[in-house]
Order: sequence, then structure tokens, then C-alpha cells
Amino acid sequence: MAGSWSGFERDLLEQMPLILAGLSNTLQLAVVISVTGFLLGVFVFYLTLSKNVLIRNAINSYISFFIGMPLIVLLFLMYYGLPQWGVRLNPFTVAVIGFTLNVAAYNAAYLKTAFNGLDKTQLEAARAQGFRPSQVFRLITLPQVLRTSVPALTNQVIGNLKDSSITFLIQYTEFFARMQELASTNFQFFKAYLLTALVYLLLVSIVVLVARMIERRVLIPIN
Repeated sequence: MAGSWSGFERDLLEQMPLILAGLSNTLQLAVVISVTGFLLGVFVFYLTLSKNVLIRNAINSYISFFIGMPLIVLLFLMYYGLPQWGVRLNPFTVAVIGFTLNVAAYNAAYLKTAFNGLDKTQLEAARAQGFRPSQVFRLITLPQVLRTSVPALTNQVIGNLKDSSITFLIQYTEFFARMQELASTNFQFFKAYLLTALVYLLLVSIVVLVARMIERRVLIPIN
């Protein structure tokens, strides 16, 4: 047993530079898709409030489609399917586009749910005072739905971090992919995957702590 642990530790130290590079790739992807998914989600949410029925229906279809489609299917479709049509994208680009479309749909749904709970008299009063629709959205609607959506949005960030592990299936060399390589060199799968789980748990715990700090600062107290 001691020998197997010493062998695992030796291999771990030897591959540490690659593992740290993979961890960096994981964090980079998680941050990028969280930001792009949030920004696109806000835009999609804005379009759900359009007075144009065709736009609303198209956006609602977008949300339903990407929430309903398994993310891995979307990534495979882009990475392995598009080359048959002459479109070749690198793994990082595929991951960013695929995750962004998926995450934006979820974020827009969270924001729309929060909007449905707003007191609409505020919006009506703003319109009566001559506020343009874009001003009502920017100054009244968006700030309030963002505040009440903080728990859902931060949970989505946590989900983004964990879900990034599936990108090894499209050849993106993130943290999980490097840990798999470590496991395959010494066949110490339990130890490698246990360490992987502990690292993800640590990362998620950090995100949770930051999220709780944000929630305490911005959430509207309920009287």
C-alpha cells in the first residue's frame, strides 16, 4: 500500500506542470463561459420582453431548445459534426460557443422568472413619466431582477465550473483530462479521481463563499 502511494505521488509530481496547466484551462473556460453566458442571457431576457410577438416566440423557442438539448450533444455536433461541412473549430472555441448558448438560455430563464415576480406598478409608473422602454429596462427592470436572481445566477456559475469537465470529450485539455492521463499512467484510478473530486470540491467551495458574500450585499431583505 505504501509503495502504491509513493508511486502515485511520484507520478503526480512528475505530471504536476501539465495538471496545473489543465487546471488553469478549466478556470479560464469557467470564467469565460460564465461572463459570456451572463451577458448573452441578459440580452436574451431583454428580447423576451419585446412587444413583437414574432421576436418573443423566437426567443422563447431559443430558450426551450437550448435548455432541452443535452450540452454534450451540442458540443459533439459542433466539434465532430461541423467538420463534415468544412467548418473546423478548435476545442476551446467550440466549448465557449456551446456553453455560452446553453448558459445564456438558463440565465435568461432565471431572469424572466424573477421578472414575473416584480411589482409591475413600478414599470407602469416609469412609462407614465415618459421613460423609454430601454430606460425602463436599464434603470428599473434589470437592477431588480439581477438582485433577486443572484442565488440562481451564482448556482449557474458553480454548474459551469463542474460541467467544464465534459470538454475533455472534445479534446480540450482541462483539469479532468490531465487527471485521467495521470490515472492511465499508473492505473491508480481511485486515487486520481478522489484527488480530482477534492480539487473540484475546493473550487466550488470558494465560489460558494464568494456567492454568499454577494448575496448578503445585494439581496433585497424580505420584511
